[in-house]
Amino acid sequence: MKPTDLIKDSFNQSPWQRGFLQNASETKDFELESKIVELASFEETMLPHLDAAHNLAGRLLRHEQDAQDVVQEAFLRAFKSFGGFHGSNGRAWLLTIVRNTCYTLLKKNRVANLTTPFDEEIHASHDESVSAATILEHSENAELIREAMDELPAEFREILTLRHQEGLSYKEIADIAQIPPGTVMSRLARARGKLKERLAARIGKGEIG
Repeated sequence: MKPTDLIKDSFNQSPWQRGFLQNASETKDFELESKIVELASFEETMLPHLDAAHNLAGRLLRHEQDAQDVVQEAFLRAFKSFGGFHGSNGRAWLLTIVRNTCYTLLKKNRVANLTTPFDEEIHASHDESVSAATILEHSENAELIREAMDELPAEFREILTLRHQEGLSYKEIADIAQIPPGTVMSRLARARGKLKERLAARIGKGEIG
């Protein structure tokens, strides 16, 4: 069973989901019906993005059990706040919660340097960007990529995952990471460059492309 299946299994049996059903006899019919409709709407809107949530959490935390725990917590937080969600981009909204939950854990455990200085004016050349993106998206050596990405700071792992694995736009990434779009572009260029360096070092070549 995939990790995301385990998370979904646990999610579907969460206390918040069972609680109001167990107390149905003490709840007015229209209130119960409203809660059931809200739960169904939440599952329809958010559960399709479970894989994306797990992917981001796993890449940021680099620990499978922590990633599963964070995704479950993020889904609980999302459900509690679902009444205030009125947008159309459920994935970006959910990933924002996942991201914030991950960073809270990282800061608590002090296991990562969460900020890395970078120059806003630095932009990778077209060749470099395409090369790094192609490596990330199409390389058959997934293990090599994972190991190389694990060596990058959290903010670089995050932006590479959101852009090249989840296919989010610069605007969506800016909203999720709570940074200006210009910073997204600059950070992505730096992240691609660093990934390229790590991969080159691992395979013993001075140029990847």
